[in-house]
Amino acid sequence: MLSLPKIAAIISGSFFIAIAINFFLMPLKVLDGGLIGIALILNYLFKIKVGLVMLLMSIPIFILIWRHHHKTIYASIIGLLFSSYLIDLLEPYQYYFLYYIEWTPITRSILGGALIGLGLGIMLKYDCSTGGLDLLAHYVSRFVPINIGLMIFIMDGIVVSLGALLLPDDTFILSLLTVTAGGVATGLCTMNMPEHS
Repeated sequence: MLSLPKIAAIISGSFFIAIAINFFLMPLKVLDGGLIGIALILNYLFKIKVGLVMLLMSIPIFILIWRHHHKTIYASIIGLLFSSYLIDLLEPYQYYFLYYIEWTPITRSILGGALIGLGLGIMLKYDCSTGGLDLLAHYVSRFVPINIGLMIFIMDGIVVSLGALLLPDDTFILSLLTVTAGGVATGLCTMNMPEHS
């Protein structure tokens, strides 16, 4: 059974991620890294739902990690289902936000990345995640002495670099700002991470 703090982390983290993707990144066609970045690329190219892609692409990672961390898996499956649902639920409202709130693309990219990093960091701090590469990074961090935020930042950089082949130059730069802000926010949230049940 999930503890109350873990449930609160899943709900708040999922909201931050869904808001960041729909209201900050997608209207500008900016990428994040990891599975979110891959899902955004597929959305921009083929209009496939971001939450659905995240859900489907996380399945192999859950299978890989299943044997080692049942406790983390259960909470992360709930985190993945809730965040994927919220991302797709909020998608129709993204252009209202873009229309009524006037921020520069740079500001949107940095705030979007920071909100995603905050959402992931909150969830990782309570031993849950949205699945995907952040779950993989959380698993690997138990064996390699590298901060989870730094590990996610490296993975995100790889995804955005590959996505650069499909994006205009300015969008690539905005995506780098997003990934950097996200890596910093996740790193700050997971610094000296205590163990939670």
